[in-house]
Amino acid sequence: MSSSNSDNQPTKTIEESPPPPSPVEPIRLPTIEEVRGQDIWNNCAVRSVVSGVMGGGLGLFMGLFLGALDNPIMQDQMTGRQQFVFTAKQMGRRSWGSCKAFAVMGLVFSAAECVVEKARAKHDITNTFVAGCVTGGALSAKAGPQAACVSCAGFAAFSVLIEKFLERHE
Repeated sequence: MSSSNSDNQPTKTIEESPPPPSPVEPIRLPTIEEVRGQDIWNNCAVRSVVSGVMGGGLGLFMGLFLGALDNPIMQDQMTGRQQFVFTAKQMGRRSWGSCKAFAVMGLVFSAAECVVEKARAKHDITNTFVAGCVTGGALSAKAGPQAACVSCAGFAAFSVLIEKFLERHE
């Protein structure tokens, strides 16, 4: 709509805008499938196995990448085929070793963090610290108690730094 003023020029009328959306939204209850999925994921065994498998996959790809970067010692004396075979074997050895190490690391860390979290009934940085210590100690337990203690402290500190960097906990 427009109206005229004294100079016979049309003027715009103020159009009403829709009201702003309400800041309060209705609460939506989770479906039964969502509740069941959450219950499955809250199981420490399931969470640990998934973390172990994912860690193994990461280790596999890291080993393949790092194995491809290895150069033979006597590279100038090897044929192209010998270099290819050497690189393929290195990639296989590296990938399998990294796969096992990362799988164990993921499984132990996830299991320790989940168990500590359930025992304390809290989700905070202390769980990460304890899980890092348990993981570091477990990975270097064969080297003796001193190595296990040093590894415990190092892995715990690394875990807390990563956790602070990612800011998962309030």
